Formats: sequence, structure tokens, C-alpha cells
Amino acid sequence: MKVKVFNTINTSNLRGDIFGGLTAAVIALPMALAFGVGIAAAAGNPGGFSGAQAGLYGAVLVGLFAALFGGTPTLISEPTGPMTVVMATVVTSLVATYPDPEYPGLALAMAFTVVMMAGVFQIAFGFLRLGKYITLMPYTVISGFMSGIGIILIILQIPPFLGQEDPGGGVIGILQKLPEFLGNIQPIEVVLAGMTVAILYFTPKSVTKLVPPQLVALIVGTIIAALLFSGADVRTIGSLGEIPSGLPQLQMPIFTFREFNQMFVDATILAMLGCIDALLTSVVADSLTRTQHDSDKELIGQGIGNLFSGLFGGLPGAGATMGTVVNINTGAKTALSGLTRAIVLLLVVLFASGITKAIPLAVLAGIALQVGIKIIDWSFLKRAHQISVKGAAIMYGVIGLTVFVDLITAVGVGVFVANILTIENLSKLRSENVKTITDADDRINLSPEENQLLDSANNRILLFHLEGPMIFGVSKAIARQQTAMADHDVLIMDLSDVPHLGVTASLALENAIKDACDNGRHVFIVGAAGKIKRRLEKLGVLNLLPPQHLLMDRKEALKQALFLISDAVEADNAKKADGAVDFNEAVSPQEPVTTLSPQDQSDRPAI
Repeated sequence: MKVKVFNTINTSNLRGDIFGGLTAAVIALPMALAFGVGIAAAAGNPGGFSGAQAGLYGAVLVGLFAALFGGTPTLISEPTGPMTVVMATVVTSLVATYPDPEYPGLALAMAFTVVMMAGVFQIAFGFLRLGKYITLMPYTVISGFMSGIGIILIILQIPPFLGQEDPGGGVIGILQKLPEFLGNIQPIEVVLAGMTVAILYFTPKSVTKLVPPQLVALIVGTIIAALLFSGADVRTIGSLGEIPSGLPQLQMPIFTFREFNQMFVDATILAMLGCIDALLTSVVADSLTRTQHDSDKELIGQGIGNLFSGLFGGLPGAGATMGTVVNINTGAKTALSGLTRAIVLLLVVLFASGITKAIPLAVLAGIALQVGIKIIDWSFLKRAHQISVKGAAIMYGVIGLTVFVDLITAVGVGVFVANILTIENLSKLRSENVKTITDADDRINLSPEENQLLDSANNRILLFHLEGPMIFGVSKAIARQQTAMADHDVLIMDLSDVPHLGVTASLALENAIKDACDNGRHVFIVGAAGKIKRRLEKLGVLNLLPPQHLLMDRKEALKQALFLISDAVEADNAKKADGAVDFNEAVSPQEPVTTLSPQDQSDRPAI
């Protein structure tokens, strides 16, 4: 089997791929700067850390290697809002634990090690072929944590939007300082931030078709700040420190045993979030291009990108929906577009990084604020309570946990609760297919002859009919129906319509059969074949019965059961004065009741 290492790259669509990559690069530039500066501000601008450079190199390296080795030809990968929120938490936590004066550069080195670890985890997920399972979670949970991340991103922009320093402490720290921020608003920076948001929302479509609104806002905001507010104290990227130019330095992996567990958890969160973010965007790309991406290969490409981004001090990234859609709409069809985008951004980093010094932080805050607003799942928020009250409760719970606790707790609790509710609903549905009858009953599709045989038994035969997959939630229904066995002489356990028998349901059936045998009742099992039969054999259930009591035909089981209780049935009929059907009429001489010897039973074909 030939293994495809590289993504789909060719020159058959050269013009469309180059223009798609150029357009995606234009969009990526302000976003990378905004995310990088935001993380630096949230961490207190530690020494030796250029947020702008980290954002740009994240956009270059993740985008380059994901395009080269990924499994979605038109996917654009770069630092995204969700990944930025988690990375900001990681950097802030490590800087607080290992402050720069006391531990020079250690916190940042460990933060980039977390990014490398996340990349390794993603590569492992891809090689283990877990791509199809990554996004296998309820939409209420996905919607909840995405909306929660959007809210966090919005809250993180409050200080720069109002012209204030980030106080640290994440969301809680900012909310606690909110009254102080509102009392010390810097009007000029608020005007710049507000103008940025207005440009993003009100730029005419005729203009946005030619130039991305983010780039328009970045250029206009920077020019206005330089011309109109040159004498004012407007904070810019340059005010945070020198922006290095040229190639980045290699960041060797480093960790301490004290923080390894936390780093492992943080890397797992980054890896999982990056996988979800990328694969959901790949699905969007598939719908636009009418193609099919390779999930496992995409995870490997994303992992390689994040590994190299961490090695060279870049931010973690994932598939970006905005960049991907623009890339496709501009004409891109192959991964050459992603490579073009990465090369363009690399040229900006190498030769034009000095230009970014004049960009106001308030303008970047306005851009990031709009990203946070877009991440929130407004469509589902508006109608979640109309679709399902329980689903809405899960979504709001996940939002609260994401904002005020952490992402992994939010997702873990959300998935757990959603799965419990799903299992409960499935169990109720499956329980309806656990039926016990003693006479003709339209709940089970019996043939006329089967109905006649069952009626002739005078309620002495209990037909226990199961249908559909028997998951563990059905065990209670089996146990409840077991109480209906009193005052019956024969139990027929019909498994003909059961494709799957779970362990818990198997044990419930075992208890029912043992109880019947202990009370001296005859037991027949009908329709147990393949996996169902092997499961019962391993449990030892079949050893409780005579071999001839394991049948594949329900009518045959009814005949044999009726033959075993013929004396009791005839005694019942003799007491009746209303002319009930005689036993000899039900089992006619032309159709003698036969019992199977062990040899005959083993020769019966399994179905």
C-alpha cells in the first residue's frame, strides 16, 4: 500500500492557488499580530517575549507544515481564537509560577514546550487513526465551549480596548478590575478601538470583496493614530519592546517535574482543541469544494506544524475557518495556496517587521474583539431552549465552566452529562422492546399458528421477546419483566431480533434464566446465533439448559414447550366449560411435536 506523505500540491491551478494564498496572508497578518500581542499583554509582557513575532511565526510555521503534510488541500492553518485563549492561560500560569527576574526565560521556554508536546500528541492521534473520533461529541458541548472561548476572548480585550494594562489573573482578574478600568478610560484608545470595530462591521461588501476588512481596519487605525494622535500617549506594539527581525531562535524543550503534570494537561487541551478546530474547518472546506479530506493525515500535518512552531517560539495554531473560506472563494484548490501564504508572511517577518511597531494596541484589541464575537454560536444560543431544555442546560453549563473554570473540565463534564442523558433516552427506547406475553398479543408479530400455540398453553408459557441492541440500560427493564414469570411453567427467551447483547444485559438475562431454572421451570432460548450465542456460552448460560432447548425457530420452541406441559394443559381444559381449544387440536397428528437430540441440535444451521 502506497502511503501519501505530502498534501495535494500541483501547478494545475497556479493562478487560483497563488491569489488564494496572497489573500489569506493579508487576512492572517492582523489576526496573528492581535493574538500574539494579546497573549503578551495577558502574561504581563515578560522580558524576551515579542508577542507580535510569536504570532507571526505561529502563522508561518503552522500554516507551512500543515499545508505541506496535512490532508485538506485548501485548509489554512494559523493561530486561532480558541488556541490563543488556551495559550494565554498557559503562559500566564507559568509566568506567575516562574517570574522572569528569578527564573530568566524559564516560563516562556516551558510554554513553548507545551506547544511542542501538543504537536506530538496530534501526530500520535493521527498515526493512531483517531481522526474520526475527535469530533464525535454532542453539538451542545461543541457549541458551549466555542461560545465560552469567544466570551473569554472578548473579556481579555477589555483592558486594551479601554486603554488599560492587563492586570493579570485572566478573566476573573479583569472582571474584578472592571470598575477601576471604567473609571480610568483613555478616550483616544477607546475611539481607535471603537473605530476598528465599526470598520469591521460596516465596510461595504464591494470593498471587502477586494480587501479584507481586518487589513482595512489595521491600516486606517494606524494612519489615524500617527496623524491625529501623534502627540498623545497611544500605546503601540513598539511600546511593548523591540520586535526582533530575521529568523527566530531555536527553543529547546524544557520542563520541571514540579510542573510536568500541569504541562501535560495543558498540552492535551491544546492538542484536542487544535484537532477539533482543524477538523471542523476541514468539514467546512469539504462542503465548499465537494471533496473529502483525510482526517488522520490532517492531524499529522497539524501536529508537525505545532511542533515546529513551538521549537521556534511561535504560537500554536489550527485550521482557521475565515482564512480557509476566503482561500477557497479566491480560487484555491490545492495546498500550494497554503504554501504561498506562509512564504508571503515569512517575507513580512524578515523584511517588514519594523512597520508593525506603529500599530496601536487598541486597534488590535478591536480586531480580536470581533473575532471573539464571531466565535460565539449566536444561532444556536437563540434557539437552544426551543430545541431541547436539557441540551440548552448542558450548553450553558459548558459555557460557564469554560469561562470561569477551564476548558478540559467544561468539555469533560459536558460530554459526561450529555452521554448520560443520551444513554437514558436510548435505554427508554430499548426498554420498550423488552416484552413478555402469555397469549396472542399484537405487540409481537406472531404467525397465526404461533398465536394458536400460545393461546392453547392457558398462560402457562411465558414468551420473553427482546428486539434491537440490548445495551446496559435495558437491564432494568429485563429485571422488571422477570417478575412476570410467577405462575408460569415454561420460559421462552426469544433473541431472534437482537443484533447486539451487551455484558450488563447478558447478566440480566442470565439472572432471569437461573431464576426460572431454580424454580423448576423449563427454559428455551430461541434465535441465539453468532456473537449472541458465543456471549451466552462464555457466561455459561447455555450449560444451564438441555441442548435441545436451544432452538432457532420460535414455533418449534412453542411446540416443544406445549408438549412438556401437555398434562397440565389438558387438566386445565377439562375444567373449562366454555369449549376452549383442546390441546390435541393445537398440536395435530399431522404436525407431531419433535424434540431434538444433542446431535440434531448441533447440526442445525445457525442464522
